[in-house]
Amino acid sequence: MSRWRIDPPVLALLAAAACTQGCGGSGDRAPTDGGGAEALASSADGAGSGETGDATGGPGSDAGSGGDAGSAVLDASTASRCQITATNATCPSQLTTLGGRPVAYETPLGVAPAGGWPAVVYFQGSLVPGTDAFAATSSAAFDQYDLTRTVAALLDDGYAVIAPDAAGNGSTYWETNIPPYAESWSGCPDDVLMQALLAAIAAGSLGPLDPARLYAMGISSGGFMTSRMAVSYPGQFRALADCSGSYATCSDTCTVPTPLPADHPPTLFLHGGLDAVVPLSAIQPYLDALTTEGHEAQLVSDADAGHQWLPEGPQVIPAWFDSHP
Repeated sequence: MSRWRIDPPVLALLAAAACTQGCGGSGDRAPTDGGGAEALASSADGAGSGETGDATGGPGSDAGSGGDAGSAVLDASTASRCQITATNATCPSQLTTLGGRPVAYETPLGVAPAGGWPAVVYFQGSLVPGTDAFAATSSAAFDQYDLTRTVAALLDDGYAVIAPDAAGNGSTYWETNIPPYAESWSGCPDDVLMQALLAAIAAGSLGPLDPARLYAMGISSGGFMTSRMAVSYPGQFRALADCSGSYATCSDTCTVPTPLPADHPPTLFLHGGLDAVVPLSAIQPYLDALTTEGHEAQLVSDADAGHQWLPEGPQVIPAWFDSHP
């Protein structure tokens, strides 16, 4: 029996990502350190083996292949932005301050598309600063190593990555499901941060970014914050990836108000079957509400994973965002 449960549409995205990298087609993306298309294909087709493969879906590849996120122009010999080994994952980043918070960010290698790079905003989990997302060891808590591999995959796929800290320089958590802000969000400190962040993106302060092509991902408290993007920032985000979180205002229990926003972005859930902090069952009301109302939503669950960034993330998240340009 597979330790992964990947809904068929997500498997199709993985197959398409593998073909983009190695089937000829429109994009001449260099092979990844983990074997490029072959590794991605074996990860998807061989999920039943319980092996995750070694592909990151990006590190070592050219940023923005034809038809992918940025359609950037790169010399074929250009290396990855990041360095990935069996024990360390490291990406460069720049640091600024927005809304009184540290914010780390980086853009892909190469020349930005005419409209700017699409960008992914990463929301940290509790107590682990967002600015730490750009470097991790394989022994880091909450599988930060695979988070950084996901950052690498996104950068090399043509997405800028932006990682703001929660309050207290990242030593706390997001306010999305904390009273009174859960029900009274406008003007709260995290909303002030988001307004400053969106304004900085539009102004070009974080590099040549496309404010019309924004995505969000997060883990744990940051997973709930990722959902907040659908609730409080309508039309701003193209797609979401919610790891070990659920609906924006949920906490110990989860009651999802209906109807959901009519423009709720397509949402990919990633969740560990052994998660005791936010059990897999906690996302079910959210997933059910989305699908019942006709919104696009998919689930990737890993039966062996706990409350952590899933090792499937570097493959499935870029593929999910690529499918919602």
